[in-house]
Amino acid sequence: MKVMLVFGTRPEAIKMCPLVLELKKRPEIETLVCTTGQHKELLAQVMEIFKVKADYDLSIMAKQQTLSHITTAVLEGLQPVLQQEQPDIVLVHGDTTTSFAAALAAFYQKIPVGHVEAGLRTYNKYSPFPEEMNRTLVGKIASWHFAPTEGNRLALEKEGVTENVFVTGNTVIDCFATTVKENYVFHNSLLNSLPADKKIITMTAHRRENWGEGIANICTAVNNLCAEFPDVLFVYPVHLNPVVKDRVTAALGNNPQVMLTSPLDVEDMHNLMDRSYFVLTDSGGLQEEAPHLGKPVVVLRKETERPEAVQAGTAIVAGTDPDNIEKICTKLFTDKKFYSSMAEAINPYGDGTASKQIADIIIANMK
Repeated sequence: MKVMLVFGTRPEAIKMCPLVLELKKRPEIETLVCTTGQHKELLAQVMEIFKVKADYDLSIMAKQQTLSHITTAVLEGLQPVLQQEQPDIVLVHGDTTTSFAAALAAFYQKIPVGHVEAGLRTYNKYSPFPEEMNRTLVGKIASWHFAPTEGNRLALEKEGVTENVFVTGNTVIDCFATTVKENYVFHNSLLNSLPADKKIITMTAHRRENWGEGIANICTAVNNLCAEFPDVLFVYPVHLNPVVKDRVTAALGNNPQVMLTSPLDVEDMHNLMDRSYFVLTDSGGLQEEAPHLGKPVVVLRKETERPEAVQAGTAIVAGTDPDNIEKICTKLFTDKKFYSSMAEAINPYGDGTASKQIADIIIANMK
């Protein structure tokens, strides 16, 4: 049986590399990896940590690349790879433009698609953009759906998808066995001097729907919180896109309670979160990862496709209104009972065996 995994961004790689390693353990399966290079340096960092090598690299990344470029480059680049290898199934992950284009390319070759992290929905096609439409379209193409939670399964059922849907947990939880370590020494040397007398807050903000006013509002909230709480240090790995980087640097670069860093590799990010008090983010993946470490998550978005985290009490949606962000963060700083209720809530995203479950399902059902 030949299985090809296609991914191209850092978040995809974080969640697909544990599955690659699990599939490679199985003698029944020939495992192939095709990277698109939607991200380049960030993708390479993750693959190096997991010791995963690509059999094919489409290297599509271009300066100031557009969604149209990514889609067409993946379609055209993947076609000859699929024609040459003829895999029995192509696995894609989540909601990136790489995942959508790869699923479409496989469909054009009449190759079954397996969707890892299936069934996430906000039901607003423009939020997150373009992810909500990407994952919805992949769901229409896919023959196999690996849903992290029962809620994701129900979302698929609501759309009439009931066959070959499996609840497995999220493969991101599988990562921690590799990444989080005692007495960890950070690759980014700035992080090795984190002050012991301050509450560390890991933060990220980069999503398209937050570009412009959203990022500006988030930075305003951070500056105000720093003025209110002198014992706090925000550590912000800033996305390389100038649309984000330039605005963040201008707004926060002179604040001594904010440490701006280049994007972190997955080991550094996981160990930074492990040392943090809570996490402030518009990232989807961090909403799943931080609760595993017992860290509350303040979601810098108007809605989330991960309602399980909110329902479980591990995350709270703040949006990008500065007053609301400040209100929630202030409560986490000052209300120990509120903080504990979030920190001690049970992570709804599984027990770290998702990759094993997916490999077992593929072997059992593809024979």
